[in-house]
Amino acid sequence: MRIDLHTHSNVSDGTETPSELMRAASAAGLDVVALTDHDQTSGWDEAAAQARKLGLGFVPGMEITCQDAHGISVHLLSYLHDPTYQPLLDELDRALNSRIIRARRIVDLLAEDYPISWDLVGEHCLPGSTVGRPHIADALVAAGVVENRNEAFANILSSRSRYYVSHPAVNPATAVQLVREAGGVPVFAHPKASARGRVVPDSTFYEMIDAGLAGVEVHHRDNTAEGKAWLLDLAAEHDLIVTGSSDYHGTGKLNRLGENLTEPGMLQRIIDEGTGTQTSI
Repeated sequence: MRIDLHTHSNVSDGTETPSELMRAASAAGLDVVALTDHDQTSGWDEAAAQARKLGLGFVPGMEITCQDAHGISVHLLSYLHDPTYQPLLDELDRALNSRIIRARRIVDLLAEDYPISWDLVGEHCLPGSTVGRPHIADALVAAGVVENRNEAFANILSSRSRYYVSHPAVNPATAVQLVREAGGVPVFAHPKASARGRVVPDSTFYEMIDAGLAGVEVHHRDNTAEGKAWLLDLAAEHDLIVTGSSDYHGTGKLNRLGENLTEPGMLQRIIDEGTGTQTSI
């Protein structure tokens, strides 16, 4: 069974609709796929309906934007949580507002040196979608500043760039607690992806584990080899779920569906622990 538990549609920063994404997953030979758009679940119904037509197993999920006490960005995957749980929705609303403020500030800084504007960024977002750096990257591509998103994130939009702007976000341990309260299964996304920027210290992992962290996304193209080994040791020590996935964004990134996979036994643990909503496997 081929299982990919981290993908994005154009509800957040992917380039395909939820239906198109499910068709692409089926064409890639996947048996089960999770939709994990940033801070939103509005693509679930469309994706689930298309998955049923294709005979594809579907896991509803979300990727929550967090920031630890050291100011380091953390992404938390949530599977099978109740999408109507109000305390989590309130936190997501705060995160969305801060992302918009942050994105506007980044665009203002970029506009000092490059032919980019907020209107141009808006052309690369669906109404109501989560605005973020990927959309800014798309605007930079359209303006001819860079060739693709990967080049943008490696240079102009990296956390080491003078155009980088941090933003307040929910503490990851708090996010873990909220996901658990909503009946979801929290998994730390690409936690050793040092190429993306700073990696959290060990203390952040232990705080998240104490709060109820269920798993870690080990098999991801952005985790280093040393990081993967460390994560596997951590998972063994604390009986954490180990996942693997593509973090697919359509044509927005080089990541390909199914390039990393999750073992069926690990998916079953997610299904067994998730009580907030239903999956179709």
